[in-house]
Amino acid sequence: MKINHVLKALSHPIRRDIIAHLRNGSMTAGALAEKFDVSKPTMSTHFAALKEAGLITAERDGVTIHYRLNATVAEEAIGMLMGLFGTQHMPSVQEQPPAPEETENEI
Repeated sequence: MKINHVLKALSHPIRRDIIAHLRNGSMTAGALAEKFDVSKPTMSTHFAALKEAGLITAERDGVTIHYRLNATVAEEAIGMLMGLFGTQHMPSVQEQPPAPEETENEI
């Protein structure tokens, strides 16, 4: 898995929506394409980016292509991203100390 390919693939909202649809199981290219108001060549480009990143797999059945989420790669990508931020507890907004008040000397 190349994290750069994964991040690039996930940078587009349609690709993230495709992933969301595939969480419930495999879908045909046609069924996925019906959910978006874009051309078939555009959908093919999105499918290609997701396949290149390893986030989805394609299986041809005659003229029909079934896409399936590759959860293993998705989990690895999440793990890598979590590793970038460390495993320490990050304080929530409520837990953070209040910001110091401005003084007259600060502008």
